[in-house]
Amino acid sequence: MPVITVTQINKYIGSLLKGDRNIQGAMVKGEISNFVCYPRSGHMYFTLKDAESSLKAVMFANAASRLKFMPEDGMAVICSGSIGVFERDGVYQLYVNDIIPEGQGAAGAALEQLKKKLAKAGLFDSAHKRPIPPMPKKIGAVTSLKGAAVRDIINVLSRRYPIGEIYAVNALVQGDGAPESICRGILRAEQAGCDVIIVGRGGGSSEDLSAFSTEKVAYAVYNCKVPVISAVGHETDVSITDLAADLRAPTPSAAAELAAPDISTFYDRIDSLERRAEKSVYSALDRASDRFIALNARLASQSPENRLKLSGERLDALEKRNIQAFERYTDRLSSQLSEKIARLDSLSPLKVLSRGYSLVYHGDKLIGSSSELAEGDTVQIRFGEGQADAKITGTR
Repeated sequence: MPVITVTQINKYIGSLLKGDRNIQGAMVKGEISNFVCYPRSGHMYFTLKDAESSLKAVMFANAASRLKFMPEDGMAVICSGSIGVFERDGVYQLYVNDIIPEGQGAAGAALEQLKKKLAKAGLFDSAHKRPIPPMPKKIGAVTSLKGAAVRDIINVLSRRYPIGEIYAVNALVQGDGAPESICRGILRAEQAGCDVIIVGRGGGSSEDLSAFSTEKVAYAVYNCKVPVISAVGHETDVSITDLAADLRAPTPSAAAELAAPDISTFYDRIDSLERRAEKSVYSALDRASDRFIALNARLASQSPENRLKLSGERLDALEKRNIQAFERYTDRLSSQLSEKIARLDSLSPLKVLSRGYSLVYHGDKLIGSSSELAEGDTVQIRFGEGQADAKITGTR
């Protein structure tokens, strides 16, 4: 047997594999692991594995560019391609032409990946959601002007909110150019001064609604400076635009109801406010009347005439009190005087004389002892009634 080189044996094995129709155009099922995509070249390298074995795989850029989703580790897929040998390392691998996610289509996988990407970027955050203005002056509608959605929006708004202006912008809602057309329509409605914008269309298949689940439209809604209400398809359809919008409506008609209030409620509110205003006015008048009466009474009490009258009444009262006090004082003095007169009268010598006693004077001197007199002195004797002169004939 001749001696051959490593390169020769690898090429030989490769030719055997290429000639085997059973492994050319094979459909291989497995789980992706060790996935790597090189941005510069666009080539993808990964390993397909099952419970017992693994198989290296490569997908070159020309085939990878046709994928609608990005493969990820742990994803169960079915890969179509051919088995060949990588001669440099002497290993065989699967050269992949297409990848189909197992259990869902490529479009479904791409949609889920885009949702995760946009959610991570914050496009669905509730903190970014803006409130719908309660009374918008101008309401934008970005949809196909040939479809039923725009007619539903116009009918609802004309009936419920005729005071608002409707600004309808025609846009493609399906097909290859639909995402760009929707983005231009949102920008146009924003620049036209709309206070709120409805973006949507009527029902359809998932493929018909796919324009509203693109990254371009999601960012156009997110970056719009005015609130956006999404109304894509039917109630069961949930697009990425629904997640990025400030408010989601199940149908275009419902979106119109959410965009503006029913004007009849304003009539009821106006009636209620009128009643409240009337009641408030009457209450204010009653309070003002009560205050006026109180102030008038206060003013009357503070007038010079009233104050003079009050002063006169007070003066009369004081005068009466003074008279009464003076009378009580004079009565008290009279009583005291009578008491003292009676007391003085009881102590008067004349009172003593009236009881049979007498006073003896020698000249002006009252004699209190016989030693004060001498024989031959002339004295005056005073009785209770009258007096007499006497001569002293002796003393004892």
